[in-house]
Amino acid sequence: MEVFTYIFSNVFRMGSFYMQSKIGSLNEHFKKNTYYRFFKDVQGNWLRFTTLLSERIINQYLRPLTSQNRDTCFAIDDTLYERIGYKKTELAAKVFDHVNMMYRKGFHLLTLGWTDGCTFLPINFSLLSSPKDTNVLGKIEDFDKRSLRYKRRAMARTKATEVMIELLKTAIKADHHAKYVLMDSWFANPRQILDIKELGLNVIAMVKRSSRIRYLLNGQLKNIKQIYAYCKKRRGRSKYLLSIPVQICIAGKECRDARIVCVRNRNNRKDWIAFLTTDMSLSEEDIIRIYGKRWDIEVFFKTCKSTLLLTKGYHGLSYDALTAYIAIVFVRYMLLAVAKRNNEDDRTLGELFYLMVSEVADLTYSESMLIIVTAMLNTVHEMFQLTEAQTNEMMEKFMNNLPEHLRKCLEPRLAA
Repeated sequence: MEVFTYIFSNVFRMGSFYMQSKIGSLNEHFKKNTYYRFFKDVQGNWLRFTTLLSERIINQYLRPLTSQNRDTCFAIDDTLYERIGYKKTELAAKVFDHVNMMYRKGFHLLTLGWTDGCTFLPINFSLLSSPKDTNVLGKIEDFDKRSLRYKRRAMARTKATEVMIELLKTAIKADHHAKYVLMDSWFANPRQILDIKELGLNVIAMVKRSSRIRYLLNGQLKNIKQIYAYCKKRRGRSKYLLSIPVQICIAGKECRDARIVCVRNRNNRKDWIAFLTTDMSLSEEDIIRIYGKRWDIEVFFKTCKSTLLLTKGYHGLSYDALTAYIAIVFVRYMLLAVAKRNNEDDRTLGELFYLMVSEVADLTYSESMLIIVTAMLNTVHEMFQLTEAQTNEMMEKFMNNLPEHLRKCLEPRLAA
């Protein structure tokens, strides 16, 4: 617990574990070997840890603050987890970056989160490598197939769409609840949509413009481009261009009803984008509104990378160590999210992070000054045998000669 607490709060301090050890500001009762062994511990089930912790926060704290009429959602997405020393990092691979449309070296961090439109919490994750051996650049090790280490690495070598279903099953088993699953077009394949529907969840997703993905419309299989060209669009200043019921059908599974809604692309008025939902009771406006909550997971990724040192805070080579560090970063985000919700704070999580860093720094500085002043007073009192009145008079003159910002830090603590 002591090691975990230190690693968890270290992002709010100045300097890394190495630098704190170097300059002598490390006050912990463990050495660097203990620090690194904690990350490499193969017995820690970090996926289950974040799943259970987020469940307790959501069900015991956030749900009483949330109206039952509010649409709660699971959000699924991945982000690039780039590694510089990829040749020595276990399971590091060539992965495709959808943002820059090029291959990078590292992992895909697939994340499942929960949002009510006000607060986002990460639930669980998987650090994905590549299913192809030719794309894996780091070392590959064999382990006992009954062990947690093997299962963790086997998931890393599985397709993201299949891992997504496993993450959802894990969350549901841990008593997580939501009305909808929000996904972008990279995960919105018919098979995955039907698999999610079998879990008792409805899907709201962006539709991929692929000629290979077809939907059943009036007895004919058509792709999204053919559906858009075939159906009559709404004219005028309507919020959407097209709303059409279809069916999702694949071999070996029961066909499911769905609705496709096409809207104008606000970045290009001549272009359009399409959304799909399996909840036929939703209006077109509600489909667009609820899908907007998916943006919370993008803000989550940005905050973790920019302020919580997701990709730059730890440079270990072990896959187990990377998994442990990512779980701790997720717990840091949970702390900020709860603090923001608890205080009804309009400031962003990034602002709260820097305020916490400043607060920790101020406390450390003022406590150090307090130790110095107290030691000085005790030394003077012993050497010169001063009375209490003389000691107080000397202290008052000393405080008056200090700069104002130091006086404000020390006066309340000396009075206490």
